Amino acid sequence: MSTILIKSATIVNENKQYVADILVKDGLIERIDKQIDVAADKVINAEGLHLFPGAIDDQVHFREPGLTYKGDIYSESRAAVAGGITSFMEMPNTVPNTLTRQLLEDKYAIAADKSLANYSFFMGASNDNLDEVLRTDIKNVCGIKVFMGSSTGNMLVDNPATLENLFAQSPMLIATHCEDEATIQSNLNHFKQLLGDNINVRLHPKIRSEEACYLSSSMAVDLAKKHNTRLHILHISTEKETYLFDNTIPLKDKRITAEACVHHLWFSDKDYETKGNLIKWNPAIKTEHDRDGILKGVLDGRIDVIATDHAPHTAEEKAHPYLKAPSGGPLVQHALPAMLEFYHQGKISLEQIAEKMAHNVAICFEIEKRGFIREGYYADLVLVDLNKPWQVNKSNILYKCKWSPFEGTTFKSKIIHTIVSGNLAWSDGVFATDVAGKRLSFVRQ
Repeated sequence: MSTILIKSATIVNENKQYVADILVKDGLIERIDKQIDVAADKVINAEGLHLFPGAIDDQVHFREPGLTYKGDIYSESRAAVAGGITSFMEMPNTVPNTLTRQLLEDKYAIAADKSLANYSFFMGASNDNLDEVLRTDIKNVCGIKVFMGSSTGNMLVDNPATLENLFAQSPMLIATHCEDEATIQSNLNHFKQLLGDNINVRLHPKIRSEEACYLSSSMAVDLAKKHNTRLHILHISTEKETYLFDNTIPLKDKRITAEACVHHLWFSDKDYETKGNLIKWNPAIKTEHDRDGILKGVLDGRIDVIATDHAPHTAEEKAHPYLKAPSGGPLVQHALPAMLEFYHQGKISLEQIAEKMAHNVAICFEIEKRGFIREGYYADLVLVDLNKPWQVNKSNILYKCKWSPFEGTTFKSKIIHTIVSGNLAWSDGVFATDVAGKRLSFVRQ
């Protein structure tokens, strides 16, 4: 492993900012000091730059195996690294669905060969694989994913007995997609009766409604409280749901935590007029009131984590009429720049961005030696120029699908260098593709 010396960086870490040097050796942060004068293989002058712990994205869909025409582990991890995301946790609704330990390990093998970022993969739950789920290795897998709403293949878990047993017996964190399927289908049938197949995407938040989200999220919370389950609810999309969560206890002691996604913090239902299906996600982007309420929940600690739900589709698929257009969109390259834009707007501090995108993810998932800038921890680091504007356009979009809902947006901040497990993976627009990221491990009993 090479050594890297970062000089005069403004470090953003653990609710502080300070200027210091950092020495990286053998993949780890060996030393943090006001001044370090040693020989190193690579010296980075970081004067005027801000150094963040690498972002950890706890919810991505990288589409491999089975859907690699949309994206794959190599292409999307490259985009993530360029966006300052050094570790990701990927979802099981690939093809085939990741419902066995063997299929799970197959994905790890692909990532070990191809991923530029550090990685973990969720074990998928279905109505009939409980025994397999309960054998999941709690120290080598990030969690169990439960779709309590529409999903791909056999992954909708809607059997009450299965849910009860999952929540009662799970050996590890359960991450849930919460939308009530019966409510969604009722809403959809209502609009089909009124409009036939000519439904506009502006109705998406009426179909995948606040009621559908709250019914499912509150049910998950009730189950978790009943069984003392370690529950993590993904992509909160309504202000009402934020009140299901507690901000009166330390994060390390919480049994129920929540995530907000960048698109729910950035867009509102007014943007369907111009963005159309490009911002069709599940759960739906809802009102400005919801958007602002989610941010408030992030800032006051009811919502613990900010992630992306990165889920690429081709432009051709997104161009289909509403009922045929898939939900989801690409975000990993632009998530940190978008959050830094909120900083420039006075909506969030740099320290809170580090907390919600790195520190808290590591705490929630009990990730070993990552998520913080500390001596002895893995060197997952991002150097940012807060005052280097750039515009998102086709020429600099790195996703395999080659589009972004942020196309045309000018961000004030730019990622300059990304270090992944001690390797300079992205530097001034150039990737080091010869070194892969590492499998995440977890400190759990």
